[in-house]
Order: sequence, then C-alpha cells, then structure tokens
Amino acid sequence: MALLGSTRTRAFLRLLTSIGTGKTQETLKLLPFVVMAVVALIDFGSGPTAGLLPLLALGPAFASVACGLARTTAVGAIALALCVVLGLYNDILWTPRTNITMIAILGVTVASVLASAGRLRHERQLADVRSVAEAAQRVLLRPVPRRAGPGIGVAVSYTSATAEARIGGDLYEVVTTPHGVRIIVGDVQGKGLEAVETAAVVLGAFREAAHDERRLQGVVTRLENALTRELSGEQFVTAVLAEINGGSTIGVINCGHPPPMVLDAEGGRWFAEPPDEALPLGMGSLKAIDPVLYHVPFEPGDQVLFYTDGVIEARDGTGRFYPLAARAHLLNGADPQGSLDALRADLLRHVGRPLGDDAAMLLLRHRAAHETSSAA
Repeated sequence: MALLGSTRTRAFLRLLTSIGTGKTQETLKLLPFVVMAVVALIDFGSGPTAGLLPLLALGPAFASVACGLARTTAVGAIALALCVVLGLYNDILWTPRTNITMIAILGVTVASVLASAGRLRHERQLADVRSVAEAAQRVLLRPVPRRAGPGIGVAVSYTSATAEARIGGDLYEVVTTPHGVRIIVGDVQGKGLEAVETAAVVLGAFREAAHDERRLQGVVTRLENALTRELSGEQFVTAVLAEINGGSTIGVINCGHPPPMVLDAEGGRWFAEPPDEALPLGMGSLKAIDPVLYHVPFEPGDQVLFYTDGVIEARDGTGRFYPLAARAHLLNGADPQGSLDALRADLLRHVGRPLGDDAAMLLLRHRAAHETSSAA
C-alpha cells in the first residue's frame, strides 16, 4: 500500500493507462518498424547526402515504450542491419559517420533493453498493487444487498478520483440488524491512503455499533468515540446515517453531510435538509449541538438518494456544477442499479474528464405493491 501512495508510482501508472491496451498497444509495438521502414525508404531514394542513418536509433528507442526484452533487442538488431545495408548501398559503410551511427544504435539498443526491463518490472509491481487495492476495496466497500427488507431495493455506485487506486475516502454500508436496516454514507476529509485508513475505522465501528446500539444516536456516539481515538489535528468525516424499520419513513441523522434527495411517487423531488446543522464526525470536542434524528417520508414508489459532495461539486469544462436535481429523472428506470448506473454515466459525461473528488451514491427504492409482486 505504501507503493500505491508513491507519487512516482501514480505518475508511472497514469503513463501506462494512457498507453492503454488493445489497438493502442499494438500500434505502439508496430511504431518502431514503421519508423525504421520510413527512414530506410527515404534514405534509399535520397542517397548518402540525406544523412538519415542516425534516425534508425528511433526504432529501439520507441520499442522500449511498449515491447518486451526480446522484441526490443530484435528491433535494435534490425536497425543495426539496416544501417549496414544502407551503408553498403551508399558506399559509406566504414566511414567515420557510419561507424558513429552504428555505435549510437548499439548504445540506444542497450539502453532501451534496460529501460524495457525496468518498465516490465514496474508493470508487475503495479499489477500486484492493483490486486491489493482491489482486495482492500472488497474489504472496505463490501457488496451491499440488493434488497433491504421487503420491497426495498438498494443500488450503489462508487467512482474514485484516484482511478488507479480504485478506492478512496468515500464510504457506504448497508447492515441488517435486530433494530432494522441501517445505512451509512460518508466522506472522509482528504484523499489518499490516510483517507482510506480513516474510512476503514468508520466502517469497522459502524458495522459493530449498528448491531449493538438500540438507537441510531448511539451508533453516532460510537463512531465519534472511534474517530476521537484515531484522528489527529483537524481531520473529520461527514456522514449521513439512516434507519429503516418497517414504517413509512426513514430515520436520518446528518453529521455535516449533503442532505439526501427524495423522489416521491408523484414525481416530486426535494432535499431532506436536517432540522439543525450538526458538525461532522471527529469534531465532537467542539461541544456543538448533538445530531438530531429526523424522519423522511418513504412510501411505496418513493426513492431516496444518498450521495457525497463529489457528485454535486463535479464541474464541467465551464465550471458549472452537476445539476443533480435536474437529472433525477434518470433514476426512474425499472431496475434501481441500472438507474443509478445511468446517473453515474451522466455525471461522467458532464465532467468530461476524471473526477476531481471521489463520488459515492446509494439509492433506496420503496417498490410499489405491483412491482414487489411481479418481482416475486
């Protein structure tokens, strides 16, 4: 994980990502041969005065970007052979200029082979890092159940701003307990490994407290205590906790987090603002007001979307924020997960580039009676 946090490693992985696979990778593998062929053809047509032989060294240089050791060596050998052939053709084989060119090609080939070996070693290391990151993601952000009780559909979406890490400081969890279904969606201040570690603390404390505490306020207290032990300085975590226990409402506690968006069965949409502003988790020492439990209507046909600020603060090229409320109609599809995926795709289209912050969304859908019976 230390390697994952390395600036050099992230930059190298971004380079590999830009190189990509498939057609782009194959094009890069063919590029050394294309360059050498073009140089050879021009030199054949122009004669010895063109002075293009040194450009043959571009072949092994380009090969080190995408080719393996054997292919890079073969490209260097071909470049050296072409230099000899062109030297014989132009009757300049053993002249000082041609000799220097051959030495240069040989030197570039050796350097390219060494560079290719280093690149392959980094690729293997990064593949290991990716597997560790994916394992960490599975531990931290476990798959949530598709249903949270009778007639309640659940869907989640997570987009990390650090695409190569695949995990970040946003968190979510859905836990079925003797006290009902309990949910958390949160956002850790900051990014990188420190944010991931804090997210792990919050999720671990929530999974335990959600089962132990009878009241949702008790879960918040447990989270606050866990963060007080772990956090330092001015770090904090914004979070919204919710509880479903069979009624026609959802109990919500908001700790400095963006309010959930409610979509009712009649097509209305509004943001469920908390009655009182509460500080984020980890700032309990400031002795502010305690978070207040409030209730959000959740009738058959209603939906509630929990999200992090990476969604509503995502900007397009002109600096315009993502209009979440205006795009809420995308959540009206037949399947909750498909609807949320459509909203995520629209968010990425709006931004048009990698997100500047992690973006997590969790959708609850109270299926209407006819939907529940048909699904059964």
